[in-house]
Amino acid sequence: MYAVIRSGGKQYEAKPGKVLKLEKLPGAVGEAVDLQDVLLYSDGEQVEVGKPLVSGVTVKGKIVEQDRHRKIIVFKSKRRKDCRKKQGHRQYYTAVRIEGIEKEA
Repeated sequence: MYAVIRSGGKQYEAKPGKVLKLEKLPGAVGEAVDLQDVLLYSDGEQVEVGKPLVSGVTVKGKIVEQDRHRKIIVFKSKRRKDCRKKQGHRQYYTAVRIEGIEKEA
């Protein structure tokens, strides 16, 4: 059983027990979260593809961490102009453990 969900403009494969690092979501560690934007759902035998979303399917998860990714360096320069700019960036993320995938009958 798995589902493909959309969160923060990106797509993720969600399976029960898997931990996903999603774009920052509101909520504290230990809170439950429901992900409604399901693009594809498979129960092992049948596959349902949404147009654009699959109705009646919800991915249940629990927030396990609110943190920031490791730093990336953004370096911009213009040749022969002695113009250089160096910046660092750390993106916020929310780690969610997938508890289950529920489908309405």
